[in-house]
Amino acid sequence: MPKYQYPLLHTINSPDDLRLVPRAQLRELTDELRAFLLHSVAKTGGHLSSNLGTVELTVALHYVYNTPHDRVVWDVGHQTYPHKILTGRRDRMDTLRQLGGLSGFPQRAESEYDTFGTAHSSTSISAALGMAQAARIQGIDRHAIAVIGDGAMTAGMAFEALNNAGVSECNLLVILNDNDMSISPPVGALNRYFAKLMSGRFYASAKNAGKTVLKGAPPLFELAKRLEEHAKGMVVPATLFEKFGFNYIGPIDGHDLDSLIPTLENIRQLKGPQFLHVVTKKGQGYKLAEADPVAYHGPGKFDPSVGLQKPAVAAKTTFTQVFGSWLCDMAAADPRLVGITPAMREGSGMVEFEQRFPERYFDVGIAEQHAVTFAAGLATEGLKPVVAIYSTFLQRAYDQLIHDVAIQNLPVVFALDRAGLVGADGATHAGAYDIAYLRCIPNISVACPSDENECRQLLSTAFAQDHSVAVRYPRGAGVGVALQAGLEALPFGKGEIRRVGSGLAILAFGTLLHPALEAAEKLGATVVNMRWAKPLDTELLLQVARDHDALVTVEDGCVMGGAGSAVLEALHAAGVEVPVLQLGLKDTFVEHGDPARLMTLQGLDAAGIQASIARRFATLLAPMVRAA
Repeated sequence: MPKYQYPLLHTINSPDDLRLVPRAQLRELTDELRAFLLHSVAKTGGHLSSNLGTVELTVALHYVYNTPHDRVVWDVGHQTYPHKILTGRRDRMDTLRQLGGLSGFPQRAESEYDTFGTAHSSTSISAALGMAQAARIQGIDRHAIAVIGDGAMTAGMAFEALNNAGVSECNLLVILNDNDMSISPPVGALNRYFAKLMSGRFYASAKNAGKTVLKGAPPLFELAKRLEEHAKGMVVPATLFEKFGFNYIGPIDGHDLDSLIPTLENIRQLKGPQFLHVVTKKGQGYKLAEADPVAYHGPGKFDPSVGLQKPAVAAKTTFTQVFGSWLCDMAAADPRLVGITPAMREGSGMVEFEQRFPERYFDVGIAEQHAVTFAAGLATEGLKPVVAIYSTFLQRAYDQLIHDVAIQNLPVVFALDRAGLVGADGATHAGAYDIAYLRCIPNISVACPSDENECRQLLSTAFAQDHSVAVRYPRGAGVGVALQAGLEALPFGKGEIRRVGSGLAILAFGTLLHPALEAAEKLGATVVNMRWAKPLDTELLLQVARDHDALVTVEDGCVMGGAGSAVLEALHAAGVEVPVLQLGLKDTFVEHGDPARLMTLQGLDAAGIQASIARRFATLLAPMVRAA
């Protein structure tokens, strides 16, 4: 980092350094921090809008509180780049989200300032409350702060934690970072409440009065009294959060250090649960991101002076786009179809569906449990719900999946995006476990398409069933096969032989069919596109087992309990004894990095598959090698 470019930021290697900066220079520091953040993310890709919106809040928190002794928990964590820069990781920002580099989310193993690992939403209040209670029990004078966004506040877990925290005696501060956005535009009654609060005369008068009062840094009760005078009979005397037992302060401007710092200093003197409502703007300070915070939520590399540009050459169709196109086509063909997303309209490819079928589109907010049971309710009345959800997020609704969908045997389609490894987002977002956690549930089937067109066909197959089916597909594009225009389905529960060989057969589940085919060319092996992890095509499996001396299963999910385990169970049930090598994700969390490189490290590229087979079945392969 050039010292001349960021002279003040260059001197900050820890929050201890930050606290030595005169308050009058903090605005200069936030300007440098925001500029450095913008140019850093432009070089690596990553989350941008959310981080630009938390610059002042981050500076204020580390300036006022004695971190890391005082604990700060960042909900979701995709807004923690300013936090990383100020806590000794500035010079490693060029490694962000790369193999061996900085994580895009807080990680306890990465820094003592990352007090809790977050990446899924709405966990911060629970975690910070646990820390606050631990400090109380151990007699430690410590503050615990949860920073949560208005989008994450729509999830039930946040309210469970508020309900528990409000009757506690510990020192907990919950900061609502209200930017009127999660990732997709906000939805729901709570967001309407925030919008109503932020609009009209109350907010303008309270904000202006608050700034005037805070310049003199009076006691907080005096501030609250003056704010109440401006809002008598409106919102402040009986806010939602006071009903939970919190002392509510705000709203204040989250980009105004002259408001933030005195307020936090005063709150630090208070005992018991406190709730601070700050208003920020996603993309703050970068006009293009302010104008389109969704597009700049998680951009790849770009030129900040130009902004995001459409690629000159059209990219290959992604699996997400395949799903979005299929959803619209099937909705046009069948009026029973309804689409559901838990706050991931863009990420799940549902923008066009919302535009074309608004009455059948439901964004339920960051509420995965509700999304699944809501779908179950729709299904009981004869509709055909399609829940578009990331594999890793469906884990949050596992109880609902079993009790509300499967036990009642309801026909809900789960379109599981981000199956397998996801690359830069790392272990928290990897869809490593869906085959294992789904196939053990009765009344649920699991389809594993090998390419884009097969994904479209298997979605049609899933929609035609009278029970629940999950169709899992990876992030990004496949091999680039042409898509059929119609809604033709494939046979339910049936696979196909894609290459005929001898001696050894590779049973491929999903997109790993293609590296399996490449490896098989050098091994002279048979390759089977299994298509379904449940139900297995046992007829085809047993035929292949009889005709070959050994089998290899290949999947991009966890080996333990995965599709390979299903093959072993089926062979055992049929009394068939044949050597089986299971290849898949190892029993470890796979961190962030380039997806292709990660697959190589897992031994799941063509060379890795070939090498694993050669090690395990050297004796079997030797005659074939000599013959070749």
